[in-house]
Amino acid sequence: MANITFIGLGNMGAPMASNLVKAGHQVTVFDLSESAVAALVAEGANSAESSKAAAAGAECVITMLPAGKHVEAVYLGDDGLLSELPEGTLVIDSSTIAPETACNVAEAAAANGLAFIDAPVSGGVGGAKAGTLTFICGGDESTFNKAKPILEAMGKNIFHAGSFGAGQVAKICNNMLLAILMAGTSEALALGAQNGLDPAVLSEIMKQSSGGNWALNVYNPWPGVMEGVPASRDYQGGFLVNLMTKDLGLAFDNAVTNQASIPMGSLARNLFQLHAGQGNGELDFSSILKLYKPD
Repeated sequence: MANITFIGLGNMGAPMASNLVKAGHQVTVFDLSESAVAALVAEGANSAESSKAAAAGAECVITMLPAGKHVEAVYLGDDGLLSELPEGTLVIDSSTIAPETACNVAEAAAANGLAFIDAPVSGGVGGAKAGTLTFICGGDESTFNKAKPILEAMGKNIFHAGSFGAGQVAKICNNMLLAILMAGTSEALALGAQNGLDPAVLSEIMKQSSGGNWALNVYNPWPGVMEGVPASRDYQGGFLVNLMTKDLGLAFDNAVTNQASIPMGSLARNLFQLHAGQGNGELDFSSILKLYKPD
């Protein structure tokens, strides 16, 4: 069992940290949300007043933060952890950030004698709670092998995508596809409903046909069709529209840098930006259905 620091207790980070506690690790948590910290302490975690204090004595530091600027602040800022951690400390960043940012943090970590991997996740809040996340890791093989036993307490599928930043590239490709699938699924369901079809019946038809996909089969966006998904609880408690918009922006920027054509990804980015701009940024991303479904 390891002495682990976990920084970032949002919708994904909190259940991930919880699963580390349940696995028997000694976990110290830090987040700006006092209620999030208190909930983990009630489960058996320790708390600290700062990320620096939380990381004192840790064998492994894991971060799950909203964006690259937060990752840079924690690791590279004036009180950045990379200059404070003992040589050999394992550092795992599970945030979804630009590959370039991940590489910058990796280079700084290496300069301080630290073992770093970028390990963004897929599987949503449900996967985080169930401990069935997919981790998509970038870094050298020895560090990946060192991190794998810890990641297995939080996830079911642990992939080594390649060198530093590779995990982030794979993640933004995955989330771009997910956004396209969710927008298309919502569009198809809305068209059927406008023609008088029951969305639940249409969903079953498409699930058993060539239109079946993860957004339809596992995360249906139509309210009341599927139990346990955000669409059936007013789009609360899932993967926020603001975060999907951020990820689509990362994919767009990467495509520009690499002169790659992403017409459908660009359209999905525009749709989610429009949706966020209409005041829906804090809802689950499946609420993109609202663009197609009249209230």
